[in-house]
Amino acid sequence: MDEALRTTPLTEQHRFLEAKLGPFAGWSMPIRFTSTLAEHAAVREDVGIFDVSHLGTIAVTGPGAEAAIALTFTNDPTVLTDGSAQYTLCCDASGGVVDDLIVYRLDTERFLAIPNAANTAAVLAALRDPAAGTGARVADVTDRDAVIAVQGPRSLELADQVFAELDAVPRVASGTAPFAVTVVQHGDRELLVCGTGYTGERGVELLVAAEDAVTVWTALREAGATPCGLGARDTLRLEMGYPLHGNELSLDVLPTEARLGWAVKLDRPEFRGRDALLAAKEAGPRRCLWGIVADGRRPVRAELDVLRPGSDEVVGRTTSGTLSPTLKQPIALAYLQGDLGPGDAVELDVRGHRVHGRVTKPPFVERRPSD
Repeated sequence: MDEALRTTPLTEQHRFLEAKLGPFAGWSMPIRFTSTLAEHAAVREDVGIFDVSHLGTIAVTGPGAEAAIALTFTNDPTVLTDGSAQYTLCCDASGGVVDDLIVYRLDTERFLAIPNAANTAAVLAALRDPAAGTGARVADVTDRDAVIAVQGPRSLELADQVFAELDAVPRVASGTAPFAVTVVQHGDRELLVCGTGYTGERGVELLVAAEDAVTVWTALREAGATPCGLGARDTLRLEMGYPLHGNELSLDVLPTEARLGWAVKLDRPEFRGRDALLAAKEAGPRRCLWGIVADGRRPVRAELDVLRPGSDEVVGRTTSGTLSPTLKQPIALAYLQGDLGPGDAVELDVRGHRVHGRVTKPPFVERRPSD
């Protein structure tokens, strides 16, 4: 393992469990512990835990915190109340997606932004000018916490059990609604229980002080949670059609093309990229991100041409693909020409083989209902 890679507070635990570690966005991360299929099934059927401490954590604080968030990101933070969160985008002046992220409001002067690992520096830079103008303070506190995702049908029950053993608030996980955040005192430190995730299953994401990470991880594992790697995280998010920056999202992609216009609130007077995003909405998307379910069992991957049936006309390109562990069918996300949509037939060029498929609107599998 390259010694230049960053490690998380849980890396030694992963080595102890003989996980396969690999480089990801400059970090040494577990790709799998046993097998991606087994870990995927654990999350869909029971409960899995993920170390996602490579995600960035940016604190935005002070009287101007909300204003700085509003000037930087596409969604409207003024609708947030204490203990709530929202999905949002950071765009550049041309409307391209710098990152997609979650913003949490802890109180009127305390927000957290959680960007993707590879984009933490870019999001931090985007926040700095607005923060300077509003008097907000911006700090990269990624190393302060570990982030543990607890996901699956039994996740809330298991997390409640573990928190009870740690003498935390009773039923804190099951009492945290989707896109809410609960602040828990764990000793003399805070632990955040966030009703968010990247799997489509019930669950929470825990922001735990680095010093407490091993204790919480071990308690979850001993209570019956299956450790899962980034391999399963990718197949799970793909079955839900969730975009991944670097695949579905980039500076060359507009939110309307990725069908993320719902996270862009253009009725606000000023934020990064607003003028370009307004023009893009008025022009309409020239391409659109859809799902494709393919025939057979031949796995599909990113960067495959999508063609009209019986023709050599290329009408799109895949951005992600896999053999769905749940459906046992090949699935993909792809940017397709604007005249194509759900129900249309297409073909995929899979290493020279024409594979039939049908355009669909994700998710590919049914979302688990929340309690």
